[in-house]
Amino acid sequence: MILVLGAAQYDGRPSPVLEARLEHALALYQQGVAPRIVTVGGAARGDQFSEAESGDRWLTEHGVPNRDVLAIDEGSDTLGSFEAVGSVARQRGWSSAVIVSDPWHSLRSRTMARDVGLDATTSPAKGGPVSQTRRTQVFYIVRETAGLIYYHLAHASSDFSDPGLQ
Repeated sequence: MILVLGAAQYDGRPSPVLEARLEHALALYQQGVAPRIVTVGGAARGDQFSEAESGDRWLTEHGVPNRDVLAIDEGSDTLGSFEAVGSVARQRGWSSAVIVSDPWHSLRSRTMARDVGLDATTSPAKGGPVSQTRRTQVFYIVRETAGLIYYHLAHASSDFSDPGLQ
């Protein structure tokens, strides 16, 4: 599966960041990288559409058959989305994913995907607005580095409880 991580949507229309991810996922799908695209992301309070629904609609409007798109509209952050995707993947017998997000989100996303049982690779969308200026790039690199460190600290392996490791 091609897994498109959510980003903001506005009344069912993908934000420029989400649209860049969807365009990249569409290109991968058209190249035959995977037979289906999964979109993820919940809805903010008061929203009529979730990020996943917005992505699903965009993809079908751009020629992907309904049968090849699945919206998983759970998760208010990357971890919540991966927990939902992991559950659906186990139910459907899916074991691998090509993750589409932003370049600096790749390592943390791949780590989370593997933690929910997916053999994951990444194919970052490099053309979105978050890639346009050096200042923006530095901001997101610092943010994702901090996010990865936090994830590792908050979800530390139970290996540390092994008496043989103390």
